[in-house]
Amino acid sequence: MVESRLTGSVRVVGVGLLGTSIGLGLRERGVDVILADASPTHLRIAIDYGAGRQAAAGDEPQLIVVCVPPDVTARVVAAELEAYPHATVTDVASVKLAPLRELRASGADVSRYVGTHPMAGAERGGPLSGRADLFLGRPWVVAAHDGISYQRGSAIDDLILDLGATLVEMTPEEHDRSVALVSHVPQVVSSLMARRLIDAPHAAVNLAGQGIRDVTRIAASDPELWVQILGANAAAVAGILNLYRDDLTRLIETLEAPEAVGASRRLAEELAGGNAGVARIPGKHGLDRRYAQLVVMVDDTPGELARLLGEIGEADVNLEDLRLEHSPGAQIGFASIAVVPERLAHLIEWLSTRGWRIAG
Repeated sequence: MVESRLTGSVRVVGVGLLGTSIGLGLRERGVDVILADASPTHLRIAIDYGAGRQAAAGDEPQLIVVCVPPDVTARVVAAELEAYPHATVTDVASVKLAPLRELRASGADVSRYVGTHPMAGAERGGPLSGRADLFLGRPWVVAAHDGISYQRGSAIDDLILDLGATLVEMTPEEHDRSVALVSHVPQVVSSLMARRLIDAPHAAVNLAGQGIRDVTRIAASDPELWVQILGANAAAVAGILNLYRDDLTRLIETLEAPEAVGASRRLAEELAGGNAGVARIPGKHGLDRRYAQLVVMVDDTPGELARLLGEIGEADVNLEDLRLEHSPGAQIGFASIAVVPERLAHLIEWLSTRGWRIAG
């Protein structure tokens, strides 16, 4: 067991996906984790899952992590600050400016509070979705403010490092503008695209491939939670969507007159701009490195995917990414494999000689 940087117990309020994952990760380091939740059922599940213990009289946590929905974050943080006057308190809500403003307006002791936001999660929440490794290698923003000292904030830094995340410092304003671009607007775009499928002909939906699955994956997220998130960061999200609307208008005008002089060039420039934007997204371990792709046909029978992964390992090739797609009406799937470019030819030859069918 790796020793924790934290010296005292940690109280986690709210045992959904993030709260349970924090508890599981800290328990692996031997930290005394105290769990609390408004739902007795969720609390029992998280405790049975091994994420921590129930609160007891006399608990004096070093750190309190509030993991509740955005619309009640400030209220719960204020209550925890009052109930535990010696503890440092943080939260993991996906907006940072609104809770801080609400706490200041209420007169709460923000000298013991700083908001944070781990850039990790899943489409499904709840304690059963919790994972001890959820935060490994993921950015975790600390939205510091002038009212908290470095000494107070050090416990939060220790929490983030204990869970294997990468600490990123931002102001609350910088954070909210940033997540509007890379998280909140993508959720809106994904949901609107998925809505187009509601009345689509079955014949069209049956053609759905990896492209539409990629675009609409996060559209399966909890609508109630996203109403709160978008409402709390409405101005920043609306600003980006206005720019996006301008982009769409420009593209629509080009497509409505595809034979016009310069239309093909304008269309190519829009698409090339997308290439340039994707190239800026950090890859594995934070590297801006593009990977080579190959597609392998995999029979839809037990053990075939495991055999493929095993033989990739035997080829001494590191698998950078893997995506699966099934062919409608056929007992076959397509495994899209990402590897570093210099290993691509070797892997294709290796798999081909072992009978794998390379589709692309």
